[in-house]
Amino acid sequence: MNPNSFEQAKQYAIHRLENELPSNLVYHNVSHTRDEVVPATARLAGMEGLRDKSLSLLLTAAWFHDLGYTEQPLHHELISARIALQILPGFGYNAEEVETIRWAILATALPQSPTTLLEEILVDADLDVLGRDDFSKRSNDLRRELALFGKVSADAEWHASQLKFLESHSYFTTSAHVLRDAGKQKNTADLKRILKELGMG
Repeated sequence: MNPNSFEQAKQYAIHRLENELPSNLVYHNVSHTRDEVVPATARLAGMEGLRDKSLSLLLTAAWFHDLGYTEQPLHHELISARIALQILPGFGYNAEEVETIRWAILATALPQSPTTLLEEILVDADLDVLGRDDFSKRSNDLRRELALFGKVSADAEWHASQLKFLESHSYFTTSAHVLRDAGKQKNTADLKRILKELGMG
């Protein structure tokens, strides 16, 4: 990596996310990366003590992690990793650095499978929303987006699936637990209340 590598990679990602993502993506849009995942990644990285080159590699992975959606939603992590492999050497990233970024992106695929702190931070940042106050809104955005791809759910079915996901999920980093576990518990309780109101509780 040279001093300009990260900035070039970031601008490349922003340009593609802004110009090539389908306009009907209401969850996995440019805002998801720019306003949710990247800031969450930086926040968790700071709390976990990640600095310098490691931080730059992690933030590169955050910017690239959903670029696969510019081609298709299915297996988008594999596509994002391929794009990183193809593009980043041209910005001065060496083979080892690209591999670090590729594996971080691949770790975000469900079920998440991080094996390093860098990967753990990115996968936690990608699901930061589970413990946020806007979880309900973003959950609805995801539901609308999935409906576009033919995955339609009735209210009870959707809320039950979201509850199951929250109850089976656990953050990997200590920092994410500190920041989001309480919010996740609140969102879990809200889903249980909704299901009870729907006669499913």
